[in-house]
Amino acid sequence: MVRYRFPPRALLPVLLVVLSYPADTFAVPGRTHPTPCGVQYPGDSGVEWDCILLRKGESPEKRFGDRWKDVLRFNRIDRRHAYPGVSLKVPRRLEEIADFTPMPAEYPAGDNEAKWILIDLDEQFLGAYEHGVLIYSAPITSGERGRKTPEGDFRVGAYHSTHRSTEYCIEGTDIPYPMTWGLRFHVVPGGVSYWIHGRDLPGYRASHGCVGLYDESMQKKHYGVPRFPELEDARRLFEWAIAPIPDDGKFHLLRDGPGVRIMGSGNRRK
Repeated sequence: MVRYRFPPRALLPVLLVVLSYPADTFAVPGRTHPTPCGVQYPGDSGVEWDCILLRKGESPEKRFGDRWKDVLRFNRIDRRHAYPGVSLKVPRRLEEIADFTPMPAEYPAGDNEAKWILIDLDEQFLGAYEHGVLIYSAPITSGERGRKTPEGDFRVGAYHSTHRSTEYCIEGTDIPYPMTWGLRFHVVPGGVSYWIHGRDLPGYRASHGCVGLYDESMQKKHYGVPRFPELEDARRLFEWAIAPIPDDGKFHLLRDGPGVRIMGSGNRRK
């Protein structure tokens, strides 16, 4: 069950109208993208939550204390996009989402793989496995409508920690968009390649087909926030994937890299 919480001064007629609509109708006015409250994932079904607005002067850290990372993971969003005026899904019992993950603790298909990456597009989450056992997991953002992330079985075949896009720039600039801590897993005819890399996580599918992970150090460098970077899933996955090879910041091919399985609603193999 989901309940929306509004400021005390909200007018009753407005409240009645809003409550008559399902959660997936909520979107920021003037945008085509939904708010986190308007995005539903299979893993949410067992968690009761309220849609709560971040008020003026509030940050995730200030509002949720030491649970702020869990709340952001649950919403698949980063701190740059969780600002006053944004509504977040907030579980009624925050302890239920401690180290939140919807990924299975074991994945038999990876039993024979020393390193295996499972990406669930429906959940917008990634899991890193060693011999079929989940080591850690992280929220992602995958391909937006019209730019789908490919599904199927792949393998990390190259890495480049300082990779940059050759097609897209940082919003409002001519700076090539950084694809930090890049792990290339697929190249299609014509040379288009797909990577797992650091980027913004706005709380919905937003990439051009790649798989994005938290990289707050990159965000601080280019956007000035957050002041103290802490969420570094892209770097963590990168270092795990190429270990024990030391990184020199250059592009390299990778032999016998981790297997990658990307599944959506039509490709949910065990």
